[in-house]
Amino acid sequence: MVIKVVVKTPIYPTEDPEKVKKAVKNVFVPISYKVVEKDKNMKILVAEGYGYTSLIKIYNALRREKILDSARRSLLAGLKGNKIVFALHKQAAYVNIVSFCDFEINPPLGVIEFEVETDKPEDLINWLAPPTKNGVPIKEYPPPI
Repeated sequence: MVIKVVVKTPIYPTEDPEKVKKAVKNVFVPISYKVVEKDKNMKILVAEGYGYTSLIKIYNALRREKILDSARRSLLAGLKGNKIVFALHKQAAYVNIVSFCDFEINPPLGVIEFEVETDKPEDLINWLAPPTKNGVPIKEYPPPI
């Protein structure tokens, strides 16, 4: 299974670009980074990763933080064809916490946007955030490969 992940987040003039990069690295395992200037006051950090291992930090955090149900809802809500689109709170990511955000409710320093493209998005969602009963996975799914 091919999995391509593109992550984008704004770098505001008041932010340290290294701290923004750290926030992304706390929740994602990229193979590349680049900074794109949107305008003279705004830059965007763009990171790319491939395969399920690029999402392993989110996988582990969902279990550590016991938020599988809310994560599953967010992932399913962001399912559009062969893509899964979701956002994480950037400030929470900086302190190693995965917190899903609605795109409409933009926190002060923005969100980390994920766009995951795969030929079997349901398999990826089941692996990341399987269905649960009383917060415990009914079944753990193997990593999508």
